[in-house]
Amino acid sequence: MKNGIAIAGNLIVDYVKMIDTYPKQGMLCSILDKTQSPGGCAANTLGCIAAMDRDVPLRCFGSIGDDEAGKYIQEFLEKYGICSDGVSIKEGCMTSFTDVMTVKETGARTFFQARGANAVFGLDDLDLEQIGKCRMFHIGYALLLDRFDEEDEEYGTVMAHALAGIQSFGVKTSMDVVSEDGDRFARIVKPSLKYCDYFIANEIEGGNVTGINPRKEDGTLNQEALGEICKKLMTYGVSELIVLHAPEGGAYLTKDGKQGFVSSLKLPEGYIKGSVGAGDAFCAGILYALYQNYSIEEAVVLANAAAAANLSQPDSLSGLRPVKDIFKLSEKYR
Repeated sequence: MKNGIAIAGNLIVDYVKMIDTYPKQGMLCSILDKTQSPGGCAANTLGCIAAMDRDVPLRCFGSIGDDEAGKYIQEFLEKYGICSDGVSIKEGCMTSFTDVMTVKETGARTFFQARGANAVFGLDDLDLEQIGKCRMFHIGYALLLDRFDEEDEEYGTVMAHALAGIQSFGVKTSMDVVSEDGDRFARIVKPSLKYCDYFIANEIEGGNVTGINPRKEDGTLNQEALGEICKKLMTYGVSELIVLHAPEGGAYLTKDGKQGFVSSLKLPEGYIKGSVGAGDAFCAGILYALYQNYSIEEAVVLANAAAAANLSQPDSLSGLRPVKDIFKLSEKYR
């Protein structure tokens, strides 16, 4: 019987600096505080699921450098009971890191990223036999994993090739995308969608893949457009579920045409300490709920609340808590 969740992708150390304001080029701002935490899709999403429920078997696949930051990630995985057999150490590479500049008053963050070992993590680093024993597989981020973003003659991209291979073992597949400026979304993301059972991303990323703007001219969320994005993504080949998250809430579309939107929690003033990793916390909520066979409505409620828990701390993991407490948070601020 298949059991557990495997997550592959970016392993990063986040150095979060709390600043008073984001300066213009050449100007100065004050750093008010700093913290260090694991980051990236694999570390964040696995850590969030482990914080919610330590009984779910979890496996990590990714690459780190032979340095102190790599040891820090290994210690984190061990602390959370996450199997790290799939984590390869790349000699001569530094572990990927991100300087996260977070404005204290708003929680808005800006990222300065060093790809490091993530840039050489590829298909040959995935043990498909071990992944094939799991029930679910998630990978991220497309557009930030150089070798997986490369062209593949048969499948379109190497990430699509990987997902197709994993699906052949009967494993449910899922992917996430990183936000970036540019025109690579459709070329790099679309080939993988036909090999995804689930697609979980934010509204901007979904809009960039489909070419549909998820927001109105005044910047407010256009829920009708969000629904159209979900429908168009489904036509690209996603077989079971699309979920898109935004600060305002989460939208979903199932394979049988069930569509909806669940609003975010109404958090009090001063609650938000940072937003780094909020999307991964949302994704962790969806993956966990799917693994436990929750209804899609319950899944998005849990995901919204997991993201809200994340927002209570400046780093990506400290705010997460057991599932029952996350649901209590949802009841408190709904």
